[in-house]
Amino acid sequence: MSVILRHKLPTQWLLKQICYSTSAKSSNDAASAKTIPKNLLEDKQTANLQKENGAIFDKRPFKLHLDKDKTYSWCLCGKSKSQPLCDGTHKNEFLKIKLRPIRFKVEKTGDYWLCNCKHTTHRPFCDGTHKQQHIQDAVK
Repeated sequence: MSVILRHKLPTQWLLKQICYSTSAKSSNDAASAKTIPKNLLEDKQTANLQKENGAIFDKRPFKLHLDKDKTYSWCLCGKSKSQPLCDGTHKNEFLKIKLRPIRFKVEKTGDYWLCNCKHTTHRPFCDGTHKQQHIQDAVK
């Protein structure tokens, strides 16, 4: 990371380097920059159609090791005690939470950065949205 900051590379390139899957060995070469992973279940569920964002849990993403053929539930409401994954807190009728978790699978087993600010456009994967000033200001 310190090498990237010393060279003062463009922000877009930096975001791609920070928010990616590390299922393969990483390289500092710009040509081998990784992209944001895809949710394999995105077109098979309706939870992705929720337009609202949940409560900001943290202003940094969470790195988690995920297995290829396993289905996960990413917390969208921001109230789960097992962030970034859902623990069913949204089911508590007294909290009146309307948001549902995002179910997802990954293409390869490896480490992935999951969003904790709940404002990513690539749910559940971090896309660097947490770097926006209004999100940084929301969590002190």
